Amino acid sequence: MTSPRSKLCLLLGDPSGVGPEMALKLLARPANLQAADILLIADPQALASGQQIAQHKLDALVVHDLAELRFEAGRPTVLLQDSLNGQKPEIGTSNLASGKASFQALELATVTVKRGLVDALLFAPLNKHSLRLGGLTQEDELRYMQERFDVNGFVCEFNITKGLWTSRVTSHVPIRDVARLITGQGVSEAVKIIDSALRQSGVAKPRIAVSGLNPHAGDGGSIGMEEIEIIEPAVRQLQAEGFDARGPFSPDTVFIGARRGDVDAVVSMYHDQGQIAMKLMGFEGGVTLHGGLPVPVATSASGSAFDIAGKGIAQIEGLQEAFNLCVRMADARKQAISKAA
Repeated sequence: MTSPRSKLCLLLGDPSGVGPEMALKLLARPANLQAADILLIADPQALASGQQIAQHKLDALVVHDLAELRFEAGRPTVLLQDSLNGQKPEIGTSNLASGKASFQALELATVTVKRGLVDALLFAPLNKHSLRLGGLTQEDELRYMQERFDVNGFVCEFNITKGLWTSRVTSHVPIRDVARLITGQGVSEAVKIIDSALRQSGVAKPRIAVSGLNPHAGDGGSIGMEEIEIIEPAVRQLQAEGFDARGPFSPDTVFIGARRGDVDAVVSMYHDQGQIAMKLMGFEGGVTLHGGLPVPVATSASGSAFDIAGKGIAQIEGLQEAFNLCVRMADARKQAISKAA
């Protein structure tokens, strides 16, 4: 009999960081095991390390191949993937071995999604430098998954803290390249994709603020013309199409109103413009959601935190929030598909 619960694939993240500890702490909470059927893809050495640091012995159903995959209520399934070749992970540093292990786990996770074996993907913190050492050639893991899933449309990282969402027009690119990458189409796509995701998460009529690019949103053109020539026309067009988009607002004040609850989301123009504000508002509980992919894919906003890896002090509130969001969105998607059938 098919379980009514959504199926979620969980990754340990970078074996050298806090990821394994965080994943094991997440699995130590009984309510999480009841909320979804969980498939954990893990190298045995990284798993053992995580159990030791988190001080939690995992009670799991162990399989060695996707052909053996099955689930038991209230008990995670562990798919072992020997990517560290029997070696213990080197804790607290970016390195080739852990990069390969985390990249191979991500690769296998995308297979589970493509085969329809899971409804959502959650990973503990990865490290982009390690991933690149391990074989990642794309800008980041989002662009890697975009290619793996053959997604041709716009994709974007959403950051979520205390109910406030952000998307961005550009992401992991050098600051010197940002201005030339700001386009009306990019602004429009960043608004539309976060509007769609908010609706999927339960927000009926999303209110979205669009940030300017330049100080004071260009100050009438005296500090840059991108607001007048690109951003404002895109916002007007979005309004004509029925979206509750507002702006462009000055980047240094837009989050004041957003924090107050004036809007549900802010569209920023580049990575740090939104990330710094969001992390100041609630770093520990922050979530990163990868928008535009075929299933919900999320992680905590915190990174691999090599400085505290192995100490047993990593907090998991962000990963817990990411888990809750993945399950909620996966459940809603399954219900929508069932109603349409």
